[in-house]
Amino acid sequence: MELIRKPLAFALALLLLPAAVSATTTLRYTDHEPLGGMRTRFIHDVFFPAVEKESQGRLKIEAHWGGELSTSYDALRTVREGKTADIGIVVPEYAAKELPLHQIFKSFPVGPSGDKQIAFFRRVFTEIPAFPAELKKAGIVNVLIATGYPLAFFSTHPLKNLEDIKGTTWRSASFWHQGFLRNAGATPVTMPWGPQTVEAFKTGTLDGIMVNVDSGYDLKIQKMAPDVLVSKELWLGHVYLLVMNQKVWNELAQQDKDAITRAAGIAYKTAGSVMDSNYEPQLDALRKDGANVRELQHSEVTHWKQVTRYQDAQAQWVKQQEAQGNTLAAPVMEKVSVMMTESMNSR
Repeated sequence: MELIRKPLAFALALLLLPAAVSATTTLRYTDHEPLGGMRTRFIHDVFFPAVEKESQGRLKIEAHWGGELSTSYDALRTVREGKTADIGIVVPEYAAKELPLHQIFKSFPVGPSGDKQIAFFRRVFTEIPAFPAELKKAGIVNVLIATGYPLAFFSTHPLKNLEDIKGTTWRSASFWHQGFLRNAGATPVTMPWGPQTVEAFKTGTLDGIMVNVDSGYDLKIQKMAPDVLVSKELWLGHVYLLVMNQKVWNELAQQDKDAITRAAGIAYKTAGSVMDSNYEPQLDALRKDGANVRELQHSEVTHWKQVTRYQDAQAQWVKQQEAQGNTLAAPVMEKVSVMMTESMNSR
């Protein structure tokens, strides 16, 4: 009997082996930025390991960086289709048609940073169902919210304060920020970052760029526009949504969905402090590279908030959205505005 049992046991083990192997799910990840910046390193070093650990190895991440699988503008379609990627970073600004309500975030000139910024976005996505519903309609589900650093003004000439941008020409990719610049007396332009922008700096047709401080450093903008005005209060509103294909999410076992949720919670606990601890070193790096960096006083930021007339811009945007049949624009804008005020007033 013993001779019979051993072959039977071995055969049974072989039958069970494929089931054990199939229990591991590999998720293909796409990111338009190269691995190396604060955001990409954080996702790679903190979130991905947490996903694998919390799922006890059932979930694996196959990461592709630097636009290998998709550009930033095609990311939503790429993840929604699920042919080459299951998860990836989607920037709402690059998918305004599919994610109109997500454009609201950039409509504020001043906002929280660090932990308070993380808390703000988590609250918005938890308490305003219109946001996850908009993502679901687009065929994706959000699993992690990554954010950007505060805004900075990189100028080719010295700026005593933000009033000095009057009569000068500034680049910004955001239609909200272009409106802010226009209301502040500057001439806003939009152009892809590359040789065209570099040439505009050289010829003097471009006086500055309004961009998040980390991107400014990564792109070496300080080499052409060395006078920099910054503040932690200057709100970028540039959210990076780490989303998953809706079908892939639905097919995950509940324990794996829970594992991803726990991994996101682990990431959120340190994301704000990581951003805060890297803020001053970035300013120091700019200074070491020859930039003249000055942090704005609170009163200066308050003045900027006033001259942007952002609430008028928000009201105009709501009217445009309503004309297109988006009945949620007004109530969602109101709710986000209340949450933004409460976030800024919290200690």
